[in-house]
Amino acid sequence: MYKVLIVEDDPDIFNLINIHLKDLECDTQIAENGKLGFELAQKTAFDLIILDIMLPEMNGIMVCQKLRALDNFTPILMLTAKSEEIDKVLGLESGADDYITKPFGIREFIARVKAILRRQDQNSQGKQENAHSQFFFDGLNIDKEKRKVTYQEKRIDLTPKEFELLALMAEHPGTSYDRDQLLRLVWGYEFNGYEHTVNSHINRLRAKIEPDINKPKYILTTWGVGYRFNDDI
Repeated sequence: MYKVLIVEDDPDIFNLINIHLKDLECDTQIAENGKLGFELAQKTAFDLIILDIMLPEMNGIMVCQKLRALDNFTPILMLTAKSEEIDKVLGLESGADDYITKPFGIREFIARVKAILRRQDQNSQGKQENAHSQFFFDGLNIDKEKRKVTYQEKRIDLTPKEFELLALMAEHPGTSYDRDQLLRLVWGYEFNGYEHTVNSHINRLRAKIEPDINKPKYILTTWGVGYRFNDDI
């Protein structure tokens, strides 16, 4: 049974979410403000946190940032009533794994939840099978066990999805992935129109790891296909 924390102050929404998560046989806990949600997330090992952005006492962006600063990498699905791209980017930059804009269809919500939990299972299995997997590429070090990336021994802070993108491609250098493949392998779902999610993550990842973003060294573009990790370094 999965343990899920719902941090949402709207009773109608958290009751609806709670009902459908119970149908998935999830053990749920509800926090109606950001401060309580943050405290609960530190005390209990959850498999997923569903986190609203607009919350009393501490907003969702701050909750997410504080958890990631404590190396708490519990998957976070962020809820927002805002549709502006900047708000979505802020959510992802703060360390959220995915976002969904209110009002949302319950089928899409369930699909997102299942995808994140499925990805969590795969990550847990991968940690057991490759507990000491590390990759070295001309100054860039990727440690899958510690979820740690360094460039010339200086740590680079990545969001969970940025790390998973980098680790996937670095583990298969030279393999070109199109955007649909990356959506499926990293996010675990396929939705038409979400290719921009991959593009924005690649752009932010490059900005963090590339010595010269105008001449990428590690993450290369395969024209007409998508992206690949450089296999010549």
